Amino acid sequence: MVDTNPLSNCRFAFVGCGVMAEVIIAGLLRKKLVGPEQIVGSHPRQARREEMHVKYGIEMFESNREAVTDTQPEGPDDSSVIVLAVKPQRLHAVLEELKGALVKKQLVVSIVTGAKIETISEQLLHASVVRTMPNTPAQIGEGMTAWTASSEVNEQQENQVRAMLDALGKNVRVENERQIDMATALSATGPTYIYLMMEALIDAGVHMGFSRRVAEDLVHQMMRGAVLFAIESHKHPAELRNMVTSPGGTSAEAIYQMEKGSLRTVLSKAVWAAFQRAESLGKI
Repeated sequence: MVDTNPLSNCRFAFVGCGVMAEVIIAGLLRKKLVGPEQIVGSHPRQARREEMHVKYGIEMFESNREAVTDTQPEGPDDSSVIVLAVKPQRLHAVLEELKGALVKKQLVVSIVTGAKIETISEQLLHASVVRTMPNTPAQIGEGMTAWTASSEVNEQQENQVRAMLDALGKNVRVENERQIDMATALSATGPTYIYLMMEALIDAGVHMGFSRRVAEDLVHQMMRGAVLFAIESHKHPAELRNMVTSPGGTSAEAIYQMEKGSLRTVLSKAVWAAFQRAESLGKI
């Protein structure tokens, strides 16, 4: 029987084991794409290293460089993925620590906000780099991740990236790094916009007289149902909105007030501001 799992002979080193790194590790193990023996991680705090080892059975290192060298491919069919999962302000020091430690067959996958492929490649002296931008719903396997790769990343490595990101939800390869910054503003930051609207709607329900629990139930299921219906109907949002907007009705009155308050403009400005911030992080 042919092995269709592109990660069966792959080892992972997670440089930094914060929330998103743990989400990826948990997803890989949950989907049985790899076993705990195929994953190592690094973290400066002993308590976090012990926590990750006990929780997932993976080997943990204090040294980032040691984690990377431990996963170097040994056999001709072996491969290795190095996941950079540190905070943007720590990236430069981490790259300096790892400079020259990688071998050609290792693939670098960065989830560091704003970090450019060129910056990572030059500081690591390593050509095969993928830049990704996941979002927080990846924690329940419903994430959306945009990614792009340097020209040196081969087809096998691309398949490995897709398999890894599939464990988090859906993924899309975009054309260039500017679109990664765009995705950072739209889909990665996007849950923030949704949560704020949820909070405002729940507060409106409480203001009318619902208990907070009932208001939360109404809003959560309403938003869930609306999104699922939009996906399954394949209709434009404007068409869906028109379907529930009767002349002189409650939807028409609500839409009038939202348009009067420039809701569209505020959302557009929020996304644009997030995009500009994502671009600026790459220049730090």
